[in-house]
Amino acid sequence: MNSRERIRSIIAGQPADRVGLWLGNPHHESWPALHAYFGTKTEEEWRLKLGDDFRWICPQFFADAYHDPQGHGMFDAGLRKKRHGQAGPLADCEDVGELASFPWPNADYLSFDACLTALRNAGDFYRASGFWTCFYHNIMDLFGMENYMVKMYTHPEVVQGVTDRVCGFYYEANERFFAAAGDEVDGFFFGNDFGTQLDLICGPAQFDQFIMPWFVRFTEQAHAHGYQALLHSCGAIHKVIDRLIDAGVDCLHPLQARAANMGAESLARDFKGRIAFMGGVDTQDLLVNGTPEDVKADVHRITRLLGPRLIVSPSHEALLPNVPPANVAAMASAALAGG
Repeated sequence: MNSRERIRSIIAGQPADRVGLWLGNPHHESWPALHAYFGTKTEEEWRLKLGDDFRWICPQFFADAYHDPQGHGMFDAGLRKKRHGQAGPLADCEDVGELASFPWPNADYLSFDACLTALRNAGDFYRASGFWTCFYHNIMDLFGMENYMVKMYTHPEVVQGVTDRVCGFYYEANERFFAAAGDEVDGFFFGNDFGTQLDLICGPAQFDQFIMPWFVRFTEQAHAHGYQALLHSCGAIHKVIDRLIDAGVDCLHPLQARAANMGAESLARDFKGRIAFMGGVDTQDLLVNGTPEDVKADVHRITRLLGPRLIVSPSHEALLPNVPPANVAAMASAALAGG
């Protein structure tokens, strides 16, 4: 069974020879230490050496993905922000009519050539792709976090108008990309961090009103093209996982282990058998401060609780430089041993 077959089977709930492995997407500052420790020179060489089953090949990773004649990025018009909490260009918008003049992204400025080439050259590994489709964060940036949350109550029609503009762009972008990519893609991997360390960022009622309708459309879009739907959401999202499963999510990532009710025990008790899991190896404490033996033991524990529909992976994909490479090696070796 090759890696592509293995991950497809795990996500589909079919028998596989072992649990899967994804090493995540290390932060750029982590690579020098990783390469020095493992004796590698490129990312692909590193993944091959450690037995990684999964390749995340996102159109937005490539410089040719979007070319606005005026030089704007997809959602950076007027933003230039470093934090979601900063007020955005639509912070004071109280009239849906004002949205017509805003410089929204245009799907006609998209290009997929580099991404398609990477997909075709990916080998026998699971190909997770599609636009990252982080609509929740884009909208949060356009308003500013506090303004976004308040306007859900005070100006719901404005929030809905912005949501439709942002999500409509992503839907069209993915529709064009999926048509071009065809069976080079295995799963639509997209991300919106719905939770904090303790709970949802917005209330469940607002989640159902403003988030779920388009979320359902995106998962249905993936399935219509024959792809599995993989959701990334950091934080404590336990109370809406049922909704996400009902919406058609096939695999949940990254299982932020130390967030409220997101440990392997809680997830296994409430959702095992209904969805595949990817992640769960704690990056807040274990991978940073634990020994390789601690890491191996925890991979065994997580596998026992969440397997066999499990892809072992860090509980946040962007491995930071504070994670010792020896602990990355321990995580990988334990996963390859079957957990």
